[in-house]
Amino acid sequence: MCCRFLLLQQQYREVLDQLGSGAAAEFLSRYNIAPGSLIPAVRVKPKSARRESALLRWGLVPSWARSDEGARHANARSETLASKPTFRDALRTRRCVIPASGFYEWEKVGRDKQPWLFRRRDERPFGLAGLWESWTSPDGTTLESCTVITTEPNELMRPIHHRMPVMLSPDQFEPWLDPRVTEAEQLAPLLRTPPAGAMTAVAVGSRVGNIRFDDPACLTPAAPQLSLDLL
Repeated sequence: MCCRFLLLQQQYREVLDQLGSGAAAEFLSRYNIAPGSLIPAVRVKPKSARRESALLRWGLVPSWARSDEGARHANARSETLASKPTFRDALRTRRCVIPASGFYEWEKVGRDKQPWLFRRRDERPFGLAGLWESWTSPDGTTLESCTVITTEPNELMRPIHHRMPVMLSPDQFEPWLDPRVTEAEQLAPLLRTPPAGAMTAVAVGSRVGNIRFDDPACLTPAAPQLSLDLL
């Protein structure tokens, strides 16, 4: 699963430049983004071939849900996207790229949990593969929400957790957002487990476990510093 991530303002702008999207949604650096937050995502604008940056609530609410409570999905398993009604239509026509600088996962250590920060080895930004939906409440209010797609872990993640987010590289942004691509078989190659050799993992302090803390101190390595590396 993926339940927290990191996005630096400058790297958000870099992803927007790579995607050639429209005006950027207002965004300042975030160090501990949790489900329920409004997060920036790039998508193809509805009823248009143009791309746009939009703020979506993290936790997908299907268009057919009776309410926006109890139907939120922060993550979606890549293996069942095409078969589950919650995600099936969104996979065909409502995909998005969620810019990210890194993400966190927690390792069970006895009765405690150790947070780890995963990033690209070159520390460049990447995209979390996402789906988005639009839900209309009984009073006519529209809620736009999204989910992060997860896949099987690679060798770096496996000792920590049994799932990890799909990390899109810049060369995968185009096919993922291409509105002409609608079949699950065409999209499957983009949802594969990312290579472990292109990533790093560093244990960080417990501060990130509290969503009230959202500052650079969340990146402080644990003492003594722990790391996973496949070199």
